[in-house]
Amino acid sequence: MDQDWIVTLAAPTKWAPQIPIASEGGSGTLVPDISVELDDLDEALRRVRALQLVVEYGPTSEPWHVRRFYVRDPLGRLVNILVHE
Repeated sequence: MDQDWIVTLAAPTKWAPQIPIASEGGSGTLVPDISVELDDLDEALRRVRALQLVVEYGPTSEPWHVRRFYVRDPLGRLVNILVHE
């Protein structure tokens, strides 16, 4: 993936780790410390809310076909939780 604000490097295998290099988080957001892709964003959101963590962004569907939200982990790191649509 190569957009104006992010380039993602990945091996051509299905479950390969990806390395994004970003100047922003997309849609004017901060660059997250880590991104985690899941199968069920609604379940992740339910669990985050059950833990009473604050969702800092989203959930939203982005123009690049990703649905996501941001939350901070207990150490304050910004985590981008996402699914591809």
